[in-house]
Amino acid sequence: MSVVIVASVLFVVAVAVGGVAAAAMTGRLPRNRWAGVRTPETLASEEAFQLANRVAGPTLAVSALLLVIGGVGALTLGTVGGLGVAALAVVVALVAAAYGGTAGARAAAAAAPAGCGDACGCGSAPDVSDPEAATVSACATESPADAAAAADCGTSSCGACSLKGACLPH
Repeated sequence: MSVVIVASVLFVVAVAVGGVAAAAMTGRLPRNRWAGVRTPETLASEEAFQLANRVAGPTLAVSALLLVIGGVGALTLGTVGGLGVAALAVVVALVAAAYGGTAGARAAAAAAPAGCGDACGCGSAPDVSDPEAATVSACATESPADAAAAADCGTSSCGACSLKGACLPH
């Protein structure tokens, strides 16, 4: 009886993951906080979210297939062997999904414009010909509040600060 429950759960999760994979690969997965690749870079714009999820979609489809295989294995191999196959399928599906999510997040980060520009209210990069300005963070070029935020970040790029919420518009 426990094998049937495990298999049923795997089938339901496989359908959900497969649905997300299909929506991601076709570009129909809306930007949200629940499904898909959700990093600060991917949630920054609809285009970044779509790109990341198109990259991650095939590995999500593989994950769904692995979960189905685990469910079928659980039903056909009995209690001990079936639960072992189901557990292995879950672990491999998680690894596949994580790989795809990482690849998608990297694709979105690579496609993002360099620096912050006006996207997070940081202004432009400092004039590096001025030695004093060169030591000031690009995030600090607009106001003293931005300077304090950049100092808290310990970084010198608006992209890094925005990941920590330090360069949000005031």
